[in-house]
Amino acid sequence: MQVNHLDGQDSRWDHYVEQHPAGTIYHTLAWKNIVEKHFKKQTTYLYIENNDSIEAILPLVLFKSALFGEFIISFPYVNYGGMLYSNEQAKTALLSAAEKTLTASKAEFIELRSMQENEFDLPVKSKKVTYYLDLPDNEEALMKQFKAKLRSQIRRPIKAGMYAKVFTQDGIDLFYEIFAIKMRELGTPVYAKDFFSTIFTELPEQARIVVVFAEDHTPVGTAFIIHYKGRMEIPWAATLRKYDKLSPNMLLYFEVLKYAMSQNCSVFDFGRCSKDSGTYRFKKQWGGQEKTLHWYYLLQAGQSIPEVNPNNPKYQMAIKIWQKLPLPLTKLIGPAIVKNIP
Repeated sequence: MQVNHLDGQDSRWDHYVEQHPAGTIYHTLAWKNIVEKHFKKQTTYLYIENNDSIEAILPLVLFKSALFGEFIISFPYVNYGGMLYSNEQAKTALLSAAEKTLTASKAEFIELRSMQENEFDLPVKSKKVTYYLDLPDNEEALMKQFKAKLRSQIRRPIKAGMYAKVFTQDGIDLFYEIFAIKMRELGTPVYAKDFFSTIFTELPEQARIVVVFAEDHTPVGTAFIIHYKGRMEIPWAATLRKYDKLSPNMLLYFEVLKYAMSQNCSVFDFGRCSKDSGTYRFKKQWGGQEKTLHWYYLLQAGQSIPEVNPNNPKYQMAIKIWQKLPLPLTKLIGPAIVKNIP
């Protein structure tokens, strides 16, 4: 059993991800290319090899920031992408290799993102959850799954003349304008538009954009969706606040669910949120199964679990300032900041 560093491309890596039950699109080499090409991050992809067969993998991404310090994430910007392994021996060997990587670096910690409780004997944060909704094979069956109140909320924007369309890369401009507005409202730096173009370049078959339009054809809501191995995920979504009374978000999510079924997906992943937040209650109402996200930490001596998130009080003033900036300015300077926020 040998620990190796991935050098270039190796078809065995993606094959391992494809066949592993916990493998996600963020474990694939396509996502490695996205992070390296767009964010210019240094990556270390470790794997355990035994008799020419891969038995465990771990993608690591190094962050160096004057504001947040130096740390390593598996995997940043998204919910998943931590260690995959086929047996306990490979898991132990790969965790030991990760510890050596941390010790040899100036990083304060390595964060391993997982959905498994008690996966590692390490400090852990379990403050975030997602919802998985099992999908039937047709719209009628889907509607029958929902409570009457939810069905009524879905029909409200339709009665108001709203409608939705699915786009490929040609929908990026529509998506980005709404997304940038919403990120400023939240006080969060926005990704560069090129980030989403890079995703389409690397994953043209898996990525799509859904846009909801008002009766007068104004774009009012949007979602960037990705599917892999029968699971559709919605990493980024936004609606314009001035249209909230017409509930475009309900139509947006319903149209995304319909599209997921058209792609033969059996599960829809609503994406992460904080428990008991407004977003949490929105996702819960769709009737999916709540799943806790567990983020484990390898720490340098003397370090504690980090709090690099908007709930940290020291970032509250920055959030309030960001919400008052002109939209064009947030698009200009936001990408340089958000690339260092995992």
